[in-house]
Amino acid sequence: MVGAMGKQYWLMKSEPDSFGIADLARVKVEPWTGVRSYFARNHMRNMTVGDAVLFHHSNAKPPGVAGLARVVRTGVVDATQFDPDSKYYDPKATREQPIWDCVEVEYVETLPHFVTMDRLRAEPALAGMLVLQRGMRLSVQPVSQAHYEVVVALGRTASAPTEAPRAAKPRSPRAAKPPARRAAKPGKARSGKAKPGKGKPGQPRSGKP
Repeated sequence: MVGAMGKQYWLMKSEPDSFGIADLARVKVEPWTGVRSYFARNHMRNMTVGDAVLFHHSNAKPPGVAGLARVVRTGVVDATQFDPDSKYYDPKATREQPIWDCVEVEYVETLPHFVTMDRLRAEPALAGMLVLQRGMRLSVQPVSQAHYEVVVALGRTASAPTEAPRAAKPRSPRAAKPPARRAAKPGKARSGKAKPGKGKPGQPRSGKP
C-alpha cells in the first residue's frame, strides 16, 4: 500500500530453512525467486525501488516477522523457471517468453525481537492486517504504512514476560493425631488374626496389587 511520498509497504514470506533473514544478511541482495502465484507475482510487478518489506518466516515454529528489507530492483526475470532441476521449474516458460519475474531485495535489519504471529494477533492496531486474515496464504502481500510501523515497533520492544504462577503457601505442619482405639467389649478378646480371604492364598480379594 502506498505511504508518504509514494513509498509502498509489503510483507514477503520465506521459509527460514531455505532462505531466512540470516541468509539475506549474509548475501546482502537477493532476487525473490520461486514465487508461483499469479497474485503474488502481480504484487511484485507493482513494487517500486525503495519500497519497504517485512521479512516473514513462514512454515516455522513459530512463524512471524524476523526482519526488514527494501526493494532495490524490479522486473527481474526469475531464472529458476528455466531450470529442470529446480522445484520451481515451469516447462511452459521460455527465455523468449518468460512467465515469472520478481524483484531484488536488500537486507536492512534483523529485528531485535522476533514478532510471532501470536503477538501480531494480540495487537489491536493490527486487526485488519492481511497476513492475519483467515485463509490468507499469499507469499507476497501489501501492508499499510500504519501496520508496517506497528510491526517494526513491536520488533524493537521485548514482549511482556509471561506471569509466573504463584507459589503455593506452605502449610504449617500438624501434629498427627493418634488413632482412636475402641475399647474391647467385655468378655470378647481379640485374636489378632486376619480373616481368611475367599481367593487363593497370597492373592488380595480386590484383584489389585
